[in-house]
Amino acid sequence: MSAPISTTMKICVIFVLLNVVSSLPHFFRGRPKHGMLGAPKLPPGSILPPDMWIKQKLTHFNDADTRTWQQRYFVNDTFYKPNGPIFVMIGGEGTANPAWMLQGAWIEYAKTYNAICFLLEHRYYGKSHPTPDLSVENLQFLSSEQALADLAYFIQYAKHKYKLLSKDQKLITFGGSYPGSLSAWFRVKYPHLVDGAVATSAPIFAQLDFKEYLQVVVSSLATTGPGCNKNIKMATDAVAQMLKTDTGRKNVEKMFKLCDPLDTSEYVDAANLFSNLAGNFEGVVQYNKDNRAFEGAIGTNVTIDTLCGIMNDESSGSPIDRYAKVNDLMMSTYSQKCLDNSYNKMVGELKSTAWNASASEGGRQWTYQTCTEFGFFQTSDLGDVQPFGNFFNLNFAIQQCVDVFGTKFNQDLIQQGINRTNTNYGGFGMKATKIVFPNGSIDPWHFLGFIKDLSYESPAIYIQGTAHCANMYPASDDDLPQLVEARATIEKLIGTWLKSN
Repeated sequence: MSAPISTTMKICVIFVLLNVVSSLPHFFRGRPKHGMLGAPKLPPGSILPPDMWIKQKLTHFNDADTRTWQQRYFVNDTFYKPNGPIFVMIGGEGTANPAWMLQGAWIEYAKTYNAICFLLEHRYYGKSHPTPDLSVENLQFLSSEQALADLAYFIQYAKHKYKLLSKDQKLITFGGSYPGSLSAWFRVKYPHLVDGAVATSAPIFAQLDFKEYLQVVVSSLATTGPGCNKNIKMATDAVAQMLKTDTGRKNVEKMFKLCDPLDTSEYVDAANLFSNLAGNFEGVVQYNKDNRAFEGAIGTNVTIDTLCGIMNDESSGSPIDRYAKVNDLMMSTYSQKCLDNSYNKMVGELKSTAWNASASEGGRQWTYQTCTEFGFFQTSDLGDVQPFGNFFNLNFAIQQCVDVFGTKFNQDLIQQGINRTNTNYGGFGMKATKIVFPNGSIDPWHFLGFIKDLSYESPAIYIQGTAHCANMYPASDDDLPQLVEARATIEKLIGTWLKSN
């Protein structure tokens, strides 16, 4: 190899996706809000690989623009043997976490097949800064198409730099959530560069109003019995009633420990409140009983059973009292002293264009991508069949795009971008081979992915009882048999792809 690789590392290309609770702001004062892929737990004493850098073009679609920038990646060759395969896990809308270089199901696959592994950080996230700031003018170079082109160039670069030039060396991409989509789309767009793709919890179909997200949340909460959704509905109705008077509004501010007074002169503060209270349940459903290391162990210690246990405990007060207790638990989980609810503060943070601003952790960038490519707006438009109220509707989602990026980012522009995404990649009509689509039945994102086989060569694995990206995390003694079987099936598929011509 022309450049030395640590003898304790093996090559696996990782792109780490962050998929959080709401597809709008990525983080608002520390709380995730759309579909994050949390990092796996690391054993004590683990040594992470160092940052590596590759020069990339600012745009891959205009040769007259010669500007370049430095993109970060990581390498692990611990398990690599000559002529072994190249594993590439795809990064997404957050800082690439090198913990994935040491842990996760794909690392076990790397051990089995003697693969070399890389982690490439998505442009505009983490330390990979293509432009001086995050102005709307500069964000035009942030798109899934540019990210796929980055990956295509990186693969060719890595093959030459690390002498991975044997015709027998196959390449497999991995990704979860948005990076799962990228993994599948890369196989569609660059089939000559990739021999198989694992697309975990991947939203394949871009959609403006993702109201069905709450449909899955409601169904998941109902697995504990009918009382949970019923009591949430009673609590929501009580909050809505209290907001009609000044005294009631002040009591809501106190009960739910809001950082700022509610501004009820505009609907957006109230909509934000109901969205945040629904988010307490959405996030736990999405990550229910996975094996990640995340703030407060959401998905492990805090589960659907935990929250519904609180909502169904009649000895601890009225439904609204229990709703407030759920909020207290989630605030404690995220180490928050008060609940940030001010719409104007949220928008103000997301409008900041500096790299060192709090929203630059991913919030402004991911919001831009949802407003220009994907939609994915998790609204309350499902109607009365869900218990969280009808306040955070599609108009509320679109208003955020307009308020953060400008008046031209209206519904028509967003829908045009969504149409282009589905035309570009195929949506549910995608044509591709050698892709596997694992999805969990508890994960609301499965609604926008494949839960039935795309074809004989591109199967879906629908894992009953598991949540978002659960199959990507290290195995646990508590894993459901279906999850254990899913990981084994994926491993066998990879082996088949590596042997095929």
